[in-house]
Amino acid sequence: MSMARSVHRGAILAVVSGAQFMLILDLAIVNVAIPSMQADLGLDQADLQWVVITYGLALGGFLLLGGRAADLFGRRRVLVSGLALFAAASLAAGLSDALWQLVTARAVQGVGAALAAPAALSILTSTFTEGAARNKALGIFGAVGGGAGTVGVIAGGLFTEGPGWEWIFLVNVPIGAALIGLVMLFVPGGRPTERTPADLAGAVTVTAGLMAIVYAVNRTVDHGWLSPATLGFAALGVALLVAFVAIERRSPAPLVPLRVFRRRTFAAANVVGALLWAAFFATIFEGTLWFQQALGYSAVETGVAWLASTVSSLIVAGAVAPRFVGRFGASTALVVGQLLVTGGLLSLTQVPVDAAYWTDIFPGLLAFGLGLGFSIMAVQVAAFSGVDESTAGLAGGMIETSREIGGAVGVAVVATIALARVDDVLASNGAGPDATAVALTEGFQRAVLVAAGLSFLAATAAAVLLRRAERAAAGTSPAVAVAAEDGLVAEPVLAVGDEIAR
Repeated sequence: MSMARSVHRGAILAVVSGAQFMLILDLAIVNVAIPSMQADLGLDQADLQWVVITYGLALGGFLLLGGRAADLFGRRRVLVSGLALFAAASLAAGLSDALWQLVTARAVQGVGAALAAPAALSILTSTFTEGAARNKALGIFGAVGGGAGTVGVIAGGLFTEGPGWEWIFLVNVPIGAALIGLVMLFVPGGRPTERTPADLAGAVTVTAGLMAIVYAVNRTVDHGWLSPATLGFAALGVALLVAFVAIERRSPAPLVPLRVFRRRTFAAANVVGALLWAAFFATIFEGTLWFQQALGYSAVETGVAWLASTVSSLIVAGAVAPRFVGRFGASTALVVGQLLVTGGLLSLTQVPVDAAYWTDIFPGLLAFGLGLGFSIMAVQVAAFSGVDESTAGLAGGMIETSREIGGAVGVAVVATIALARVDDVLASNGAGPDATAVALTEGFQRAVLVAAGLSFLAATAAAVLLRRAERAAAGTSPAVAVAAEDGLVAEPVLAVGDEIAR
């Protein structure tokens, strides 16, 4: 009986990790194919950004609604619905012959991913009990997601150079269909954890507010921070989020019960998560451009270059981080991980214009991957520590939202700073291939310096905010007592290390 249960749980882990892999893969796989799309569809340079950012905007904006939907309508049902919508939109994207069709399909892909991602994560956390078992499962789940970005770069290059860019989307159709079948076979149906009506007003305001702010940050790349359009969308986003808070305070069935933020571990984990993913996505984005534009790497060679980070993060997240978290706690793992990331990124600020991979690049990428392996697992453990069954979907949606919004903001901010440095160097040194390579290298150096700063902030937040929250949760603090009374935790929450030791 126990062996059958173990096999069943392993199958669930494999299925939800596969879903996560496909969804995150789509964040990276498109970038390599952009030039081919531009040539085939006759796109203007200004139009290209929409192919990339629309998916991230829709995914980040609708994740909270997806997490809440998993609690209200059942996790398996929402996961299947999200995968089906994602696969259908992928088919439409692959068959697109105009910009509006492709952008619309990308937006629908994002909505499908927003439904599926938090549902998959909440299925995992409800399948594995809190402690060593869940820590190991989250380590595998996080490592699979972390590796999807690099695989996406490699796959994008292979598809683009092979059957064509359309197949970066079309390949999702059979994969999505297979995953739906496996979900129906292995994941129990279960029942919705809540029967309350959906908070549509809250969903509309928070989604629109987040999308407006992310759009405003993305506009800074071309229009600057103080342009009327940038400030206008930022102000609109802030106003919508203020309205969202007001709605949630009055709603009998809020999308995000504001009392969840009384759980200091939950709030701190989301702050740390936003910072670490901002550094991660910004580094991947800028590094991929630098490899190809300055060093002359092909798309496939760029993906292979990132294997130093991918493989090291997979090993640490799957084999080392669960034991480390169990012994020392999630906050300590995050501090160690983000300091490793900071050190690796700082070493990359010294790369020369003719950088050699093994001596100049590999050590920094290795440290970056090792730190990521500790971090991606620990932040999820912290976010789900003590979460009640009825709000697991919401917790999944919140931590995923922190990743997407943090990543979008990080890319926009770092790209703006890097581009400014490139323009300054070109203005000083003039044009030409050599001058361009120097400018791109200095832009990359400035980018990873800013990313290192974000990682150091994440380490500081983990050391100060999250560690204090863990210590408070280990006792009978007033915050925990209030959370327990509100039904957020089933019993007084112990720090992760204490829980496993007990």
